[in-house]
Parts: sequence; structure tokens; C-alpha cells
Amino acid sequence: MDAKERIEELRKTINYHSKKYYDEDKPEITDYEYDMLMNELKKLEKENPQYITKDSPTQKVGGHAKEDFKKVTHEVPLQSLQDIFSFDELYDFDKRIKEKADEYGIKEVNYCVETKIDGLSCAIKYENGMLVQAATRGDGNVGEDVTPNVKTIKTVPNKIKDNINLTVRGEVFINKEEFEKLNEEREILGETLFANARNAAAGSLRQLDSKITAKRPLDIYIFNVQKIEGKTFNSHWEELNYLKSIGFNVVPFRSLCKNINEVKKAIDEIGEKREELGFGIDGAVVKVDDLKFREELGTTFKVPKWAIAYKYPPEKKETILKDIVCQVGRTGVITPMAILEPVKVAGSTISKTTLHNEDFIKEKDLKIGDHVIIQKQGDVIPEVVDVVKEKRTGEEKEFSMPKVCPVCGAPAVRELGEAATRCTGIECSAKALRNIVHFASNDGMDISGLGYKIVEQLLDRKLIKDIADIYTLTVDDVASLKKNGRKFAENLIEAINESKNRDLENLISAFGIRHVGKKLAKVLAKKYETLDNLMNATAFDLTTKDDIGEVIAESIYSFFKERQTKDLVKRLVALGVNTKHLKEDNNVDNRFEGKTFVLTGSLSKYSRNEASEIIEKFGGKTSNSVSKKTDYVLAGEEAGSKLDKAQKLGVTVITEQEFENMIK
Repeated sequence: MDAKERIEELRKTINYHSKKYYDEDKPEITDYEYDMLMNELKKLEKENPQYITKDSPTQKVGGHAKEDFKKVTHEVPLQSLQDIFSFDELYDFDKRIKEKADEYGIKEVNYCVETKIDGLSCAIKYENGMLVQAATRGDGNVGEDVTPNVKTIKTVPNKIKDNINLTVRGEVFINKEEFEKLNEEREILGETLFANARNAAAGSLRQLDSKITAKRPLDIYIFNVQKIEGKTFNSHWEELNYLKSIGFNVVPFRSLCKNINEVKKAIDEIGEKREELGFGIDGAVVKVDDLKFREELGTTFKVPKWAIAYKYPPEKKETILKDIVCQVGRTGVITPMAILEPVKVAGSTISKTTLHNEDFIKEKDLKIGDHVIIQKQGDVIPEVVDVVKEKRTGEEKEFSMPKVCPVCGAPAVRELGEAATRCTGIECSAKALRNIVHFASNDGMDISGLGYKIVEQLLDRKLIKDIADIYTLTVDDVASLKKNGRKFAENLIEAINESKNRDLENLISAFGIRHVGKKLAKVLAKKYETLDNLMNATAFDLTTKDDIGEVIAESIYSFFKERQTKDLVKRLVALGVNTKHLKEDNNVDNRFEGKTFVLTGSLSKYSRNEASEIIEKFGGKTSNSVSKKTDYVLAGEEAGSKLDKAQKLGVTVITEQEFENMIK
């Protein structure tokens, strides 16, 4: 492959991954892998300048503004930074800066070194000290208006301690501990997990509904003055101190360095401390401190010439795989964990790490007793990347996944086409939180008030240990969870008691049987009429009578044959939970039957999910895109391109008030 072909191939690959990273918040490769692709492209373009084009990824910032958001043109572009990966490149940068300093008669060059926060960059504008606008970086020139969302971040002041006109730049992020909690909750609720904290922050900030953003643990560090009126500064360090004095949460780890050796020392210190930092970083930023000198140095279209970003290379170490043990997650997935001879990698001591699943172990050809290579890049979880096979003695042992759950003893099953092995026991203590939350959810017994946080507290205080215990709770039990919580407790107990009378379809769905959702639960309830009848059905009956596939039929049959399931059903019946299909409601309101709605903008009284549920309740359906087949576009505040398209196509646009009139 010649240079031109490789350049074109790299551009295509980088553009694909840029879209996944910046626009969809769903990265498929690590930052390091992306950086290496970009580095190769830069090198080839430098060697072959005749092939450089304006649309090359090296000539532009990676992101684009989403169509659903109002566009904001930045008064001062939000540029990217040139990445470097070695101290040789750092010294080259210093050499170039010093040469320019000599030209302008500047004797000393100070540098400011800061942590490079791994989040989503945004500009926040203040007029007379009041927050008036916030926008994402986008492509550097045009971003997305996310003002309502940024206002939900507690560390962003709505009013600063100086009545001036000012635009600042900061990085929105989610700290490590909050990220783990957020993903754990999403796993329990059956939602897609965020790939990393950066994408969790980006996805949260770019929500069309600010109510959703408000529920996410977003934080921000401000690191730059983009524009200011009525004040002048000589140095970046002076700017940061001023920003802190007027109420901003300024980037916490920063050093003012008198020479490049101090810069290197500061970079090393950040590298050593990154494990202790509560937030994720993806490098260290080095900036010329003198603001007037910065103006002389200037910028390219994409990056300033007065700053660079040092990226920490992944560190690898050899150690011994002492054992492989299995852990059961809260969704029942059984995960093999490597127990390692402790080894220090990238500033932290690693003694264990995940081996993901059975396929990963086979692919790496891992055996207990192997010498293995561990890699850790920045804040990424350490991973086993290779086996040192030449050090094998023949005494290494093969590993196989357990046939039963190591926690409760129920069968452990790996279904065809899946990588994960799962515990099938509904009363497994490791799965208690997930099972109870699902049981009480809208897709289950619909117990209002019994959400993730309350279930977590009930389990922590040992007031319940499994699903059936929900129906043994008292007002006093629940009231103890909250200060002045008696009214809440009375409402929750009432909701729990009401749930006893739900239809059989609710109960079937609430069990969380693999492959059985609300629609199939409704079919099964109508067909079998009682839970006893369904529990006595064979897999053959299910496939022949109900046109259900063999995998689903076997899943249902196996679930009801499990001892834990039978014990749970017996307890639920004793506690008064209905197990029969109720008579059909002949007065079902299908006023929206055959109608398709598209939702755009922010609604004041409903989340998008709530509005969608109402539409579906009345027999309608929702879509993400506007077409000639769309019947209604429900437009909230700050509606975007979907509203424009609806108007062009002549689709009926309704306001939130008109929607409320339609559902009365």
C-alpha cells in the first residue's frame, strides 16, 4: 500500500471513530489507539504534504453539533491541542518556543502545566455577571446550546462575584466514584452502560431534557478565559487566580514552571498522582504563561502554537496469574477475575483484574500459574494483554467456568450466541438489588416509590433480602429510611398493597425471565390464565401452542422448574399476590391508534419517556425521525431541526398544551 492509499484509509478510519467518540458518545477503541492512528496520519501527511486536504482529520476538530440542538457560533474558537507522546517531543516544543522568544527579545518563558481533564469541553458566557449561555465545543467554531443543562451543574455559578461580561472555557466531567455508581444503577435498570466517564459526561450534558441532566452527577473545572471585557491580564496564571476569586471551580492541579525541566517534573507528578485524583485525566497540558507572547506565537486552524498536550503512554508489567475466581454481578453475570501477584503499574498496585468472560480466557490462552503482561493506560482498568508462554513449566492449570452459581448454587447458564455466563436463581443474594428493582418497576408490578435508591437502602438495612420480603414491610420500616418520612412510608405501603392485585401479566414480566418482556408476558397471561398453568407447561407446549422459539421456551420452562422460583411463588401466594389473569378491559382507549408522534425540544411537564408512554397507552407510537408518514410533532422549548423539517413537510406541529388537551 502506497502513502496516498494509507492516508485515505487512515482518514476513513479516524473519521469513523471520531463520529463514534464525539457525536455518538460510543467509542469503539481506546484513546491511545485513536491517538496512534492520528499520529500515523500526521507523520504521513508531513512526509507527503501534497496529499494534505482541508477536510483531513488533522486539519479540524473532531465533533459536530447535533441537529436537535440550537447552534451557537463561538466568538472565540474552542480549539484542540497538539498531542505529544514523549519527552523528546516536549523538548522540541520548548526549543521552538525559545527560538520565537529570542526573535521577540523575551528572555524568560514560563509555562503553566495543568491536568488534562477527560470530559466534554464547553464555553460559558456571562453578561453583567449573570450566566446567559453555555455551548459545547462542537467542531470548534459551532457548538450546541446546552444552557439549561449546564445550569443544573452545582459547581457552575449562575452569578459570579463581578458584574462583567466574560466567557470561560471548562471541562464537564463525572468523577470516578460517581461514574461507577451511575453505571451500576444503569446495569440494574437494564440500561446500556457508558463506555467510560468521559462519554457518560458527554451523554449527560447533551440531553434534550435538562431534567435527565439534573439527575446525573456532573461537575466542571474551568481552565481558560475565552473573552473578557473591562479587564486585562498579563499571564494565564493570573487569569486562573482571578477566575477562582469570582466563584469558578478552577482546574485544581496546576503548576507555574520557570523552565522545561520544571515542566517535566510537573508532568511526572501528575502521572504519579493520577490514581489519587477523583476525576479522570487523559494527559497533562503545557501552556505558555505570557498572554502577549501567546498572541505573537499565534495558532493554526486547529491548534494553538503556544500549547501542547502530553499523553501518558500505557505502561506494561509482567506478573503471575495466581488464580482465577468467579464473581456474580448484580444482574447475575458470572465474571472470572484474575488474582495476580501484586505489581505496580502506572502508579497503582494491581492485585486483580477482570478477565471478562470465558471467550476472553480462551482467546488469550490463559492458564492459572502463567506469567502474564498487564497493561494500564491512564485511568483505564488494568487488563491482561498477553501471556509469556516461553516461561510455562507444564504445571499451569486450565480454567473452566462453573456450572452452578458460586453464590446461591442455582444452575449457571451460557446461552447460544452470548459471551456471558449467568446465574438463573431468582433468589440469589448477589442479584437481589437488580431483581427487586425490576420486580417493582413499571415493566413489573409497578410499585410507585419503590425505586433503585429505596431498594438499595432497604437491602443495606436488612429490612428485606428478596422479592417476597417487599410484602412484609411495615410503615415503620419504610419511615426509618427518611427524615420525616412517615407520609412517604404510608404511600409506599399503600402502593405495595395495591400491587398485590395486578394482573398475571404484570407478575410474569416482573419475574425478569430471560427473553420475556411485557408483550410476551401479556400473551402468556391470556393464554394460560393462571400462574399454575404456566408453571406446569412443558417447553414443547410453549413452542407448539404459543409459537414461541425453542430458546425462549426453554428459558421459561427452566425458570419455573428452578427450586428458587417455586419457593418464591409459594411465598408470594401466601402473602396475597394475585396469580390469575384478570378480565379484559373492554373500554380500552385507543384514541391514538395508527398515529405516529415525533418529540423534539424540552417539555416542561413531562420527560420524553413519560410523554412516549402516554402516547403508547392510547395506542399510538413514537419515532425518532420526521417523515411524510409522521402525524404529529410534539414541540417543546428550543425545538431543533425536527421542527424545521416538520414545517417543510407540512406535518402537524402541536404544543405541550395542545398535547394535554388531546389526552384529557
